[in-house]
Amino acid sequence: MNKDITGSLMWAGAIIALALGASWGRNQGLIDADTTTRIVFVAIGLMVAWYGNRTPKTFVSGARARQAKRVAGWSLAISGLIYAGAFAFAPMDTALIVGCGAIILGIAVTFGYCLSLRNGAKAT
Repeated sequence: MNKDITGSLMWAGAIIALALGASWGRNQGLIDADTTTRIVFVAIGLMVAWYGNRTPKTFVSGARARQAKRVAGWSLAISGLIYAGAFAFAPMDTALIVGCGAIILGIAVTFGYCLSLRNGAKAT
């Protein structure tokens, strides 16, 4: 099986197991509902950061594509870590705004950089 697919399936299984474990802990009275939600959201943020770390390591031909992958990787990794940190430490209302805002900003940075590369290619 492909190494990328294996890693993705491992992340999916780990998040499902973590969510089931947190749900079980909530049902047993060990943790509250807020902690259960935070555990899963932090795991999702770490997964986004992991994908951001993996993005520039995949091979593509062309210098502009490599540049775009580097920027996409950095923006995904940083926004995923901000998302995870926000849900780990900030109040839930603030974490939702900061975490989702970081992900949206990371996507916007990547999209904007790709558009600037495209416009630069058209100019030359």
